[in-house]
Amino acid sequence: MTPKGPIEPAETPASGKLAGRTAIVTGGASGIGRAIATAFAREGASVWIVDRDEPLGVAAAQEIAAAGGAAEARACDVADGDSVRRVFGEIAAHQRVELLVNCAGIAHVGTVTSTTEEDFDRILRVNVRGVFLFMQTAVQHMKQHGGGVILNIASIAGSAGLPNRFAYSASKGAVLAMTLSVARDCLRDNIRCNAISPARIHTPFVDAFLREHYPGQEEAMFARLEQAQPIGRMGRPEEVAALAVFLCSNDASFITGADIPFDGGFFNLRG
Repeated sequence: MTPKGPIEPAETPASGKLAGRTAIVTGGASGIGRAIATAFAREGASVWIVDRDEPLGVAAAQEIAAAGGAAEARACDVADGDSVRRVFGEIAAHQRVELLVNCAGIAHVGTVTSTTEEDFDRILRVNVRGVFLFMQTAVQHMKQHGGGVILNIASIAGSAGLPNRFAYSASKGAVLAMTLSVARDCLRDNIRCNAISPARIHTPFVDAFLREHYPGQEEAMFARLEQAQPIGRMGRPEEVAALAVFLCSNDASFITGADIPFDGGFFNLRG
């Protein structure tokens, strides 16, 4: 489906903002994570794509390499401590990890009464435990190597009352709280920690969701989702990636403990 709305900005030329740095992007095989991995490599970083879907991660890394960037992929269950420590250790054995982007996450539709215990545990296991494990491992490493930057991909669901998103909202609220905690605790360790809270972003997940839940009505529902954003369209993964580059670069050296709404006016321009 083709997004509608205002003319979208052209891609900004690369300027080497992340040259010489090593970045881990969890959930980097698709969607926002893949766009961030691509943008980081384009800005000169050596990127490690960490994703449960190894073939898709390898394909993303190969695409980046074909465009002249540096990228490799590793399979990892972000919610499994042994898997996280093993993969991080393999990467850190060769390169100092200066940037971590926690983008791996899963969605869920349901209210407090329709969400099962199994659903709740599954969402928090990936969206909360996975972020915790990677931040814990990264902070230990960064403290020993002069610092770094951690960026967590949260959601407006973490701070707004969205309908039918009980477990997902709870998980993203926890991500925001963990972001602030790490930012506070690591002030003296030269480690910055921030979050981006996107509203609706047009990813393959959106298209798959519409195909599954609104067969034959995909175009109409897509238009409704776009118009729900005050700006008149969904965001693009590449736009989130551009903000991620800024927040992980020296241009944002004075920013820590921040949650940046990336919402097309959702919070302040509704109604």
